[in-house]
Parts: sequence; C-alpha cells; structure tokens
Amino acid sequence: MNEPRRTALIAIDWGTTSARAYRIDAAGEVLTARSAPLGIQAIRDGRFADALDALLGEWRADPAPRIACGMIGSRQGWIEAPYVDCPADLAGLGRTLARTPGGELAVVPGARCRDAAGVPDVLRGEETQLAGALLPEDERLLAVLPGTHCKWARVERGRLLEFATFMTGELFAVLLEHSILGRMSDRPAAPTAGEGPAFARGVSRGLAGDGVTHAIFGARTLALAGELAPADVGDWLSGVLIGHEIHAARAWAATRDHTTGPIRVIGGDAIVRRYVGALGQAGVAAERGAADAAARGMFRIAQRAGLIH
Repeated sequence: MNEPRRTALIAIDWGTTSARAYRIDAAGEVLTARSAPLGIQAIRDGRFADALDALLGEWRADPAPRIACGMIGSRQGWIEAPYVDCPADLAGLGRTLARTPGGELAVVPGARCRDAAGVPDVLRGEETQLAGALLPEDERLLAVLPGTHCKWARVERGRLLEFATFMTGELFAVLLEHSILGRMSDRPAAPTAGEGPAFARGVSRGLAGDGVTHAIFGARTLALAGELAPADVGDWLSGVLIGHEIHAARAWAATRDHTTGPIRVIGGDAIVRRYVGALGQAGVAAERGAADAAARGMFRIAQRAGLIH
C-alpha cells in the first residue's frame, strides 16, 4: 500500500484581491491547492496572520516550510520584500527572501528596472511565474504575463533582463465601468469573455497602432451607427486595447533586438487564450506557459534558498 506523499513546501501566491495556496511534494508536484478572497485589500488592521490561518485551514498543522510571492510582499502587504534590480537571476531570488515578523512566511522579492526614458518599472509576483515557466532549453524568451497590469519580460539564460508594464486590464475595466464607452455596452466588464468576431475586429483596429485614445472612441461611434451590438462592445474594446498593447510591446522588443526566440504567454486559461489569439492575428506564434507557473517558481526559489532539504 502506497503511503501518501508528504508536503515538502506550502507555497502561497498572495495578491491584491485573492490568495491561492499550494501543497507541493519533494518532486515539485502540486498535491492540492486552495484559494480564498483574502487578498491584501481585504485584510483590515494588519491581521495578516489571521488571514493566513483562514487560508491554510487544516494545513496549519503541517510543519513544511512556507513561502509566498505577490503583493503580500509589497509596501501595503505583511512585510515589504525589497525589489531586486534587473538583470536578476530568477531562481536566485531566494537569496534575498524577506521574513514576516513572526517567521510565518518567507517572501519572494519583486523586481525593478528603468525604461529608455529613465522611468522606473516594477513587478511583484510575475518574477515567480517566470521562474516557474522557464524550460531547461530556454536560452532566450519573450514572456507575456496578462493581468490587470500586463508585463512583457525579456529573459536570457534564466536571468530577467528587463520588462515593460501595460495597464491594459485596468484600463479596460475603467473604461467600461466609468466612461461613456461603457454606456454603450449592455453587460458588465468581462475581460476574459469569449473570443468572437467582435474581439478579432477590435484586435485588428488596435494592431493598426494609430493612437489608442482615438481608436477606443470607436466603441461609441460603431454602436451609435448600429455596426456594433451592445453585447459586443466589451469584446471589441478588449480587442482594441490588447491589439494596441501587442503593437507597442513588439516595438519595445524590437528596439532591444529581441525578435527571435519563443513568445510564451503565462497566466489563467481564459486570458491566455485571448492573448494567444490576438498574437496570432499579428502573425506571431505564441505558446502557453504552465498553468501552475507560480507554484513551480516558488518551489525552485525555495530550493535555491535551502528551504527544502
């Protein structure tokens, strides 16, 4: 009779709105996972330890080491894990782990870089996804990490060289919920809705790259002209914003001479599918990263940090 596999690590991807915990065995395989709406925005009076107990439930008795990534390590989180400057060794992020005051968690640091104009850019959580999505054969990778703030990252030989942030997800939600464009839609913001003709049409508009503030006004005028159904306004607008992001991000990569090697999209299934489709419209072949990239990344970082024996 086979004995149950033991937990080697408890890893937590702890963001702004939710937290997801994983029990991982010594081979790096996820045994079980659980999630709760316990992001840092939901925690009052600094009661992070109570939130951790609620998230872990019966896992609290497990003696395995615990590691976390994401906004839990931000200035608004439990403890601030300082940013690491790029270029940064992704697996080596374990050398600069922060510790919560009571030793409850080891927290992965974020990363920062500066753009061509000298303006700083930051990420927190995506560095761990990158560490988990890398394959042994990856010499050079252009990674796309969609979300509220989408990141495009250049990785070479396991090192994060630099990245660029595009506020596509947040801008989409703001436009549909708080602008006149949203009044043309008969359904709430749904950034991961189906990829139909309206989305593809919007992507084509965004890929033209003739100014996003001009292009998005089409959500109103097309609807007024009866050429875009109210149910399709959100999909069309999402397509425009993602298409424009791809246009700008490819130009960014080209200025770095990063036009070769695979493009890997890392994130949840629905939004990844949307980005892969939009990249295909741009004539760019893209592949999907591991769905559990954050858990894999925390395992690799924990290994390098000596948390797992």
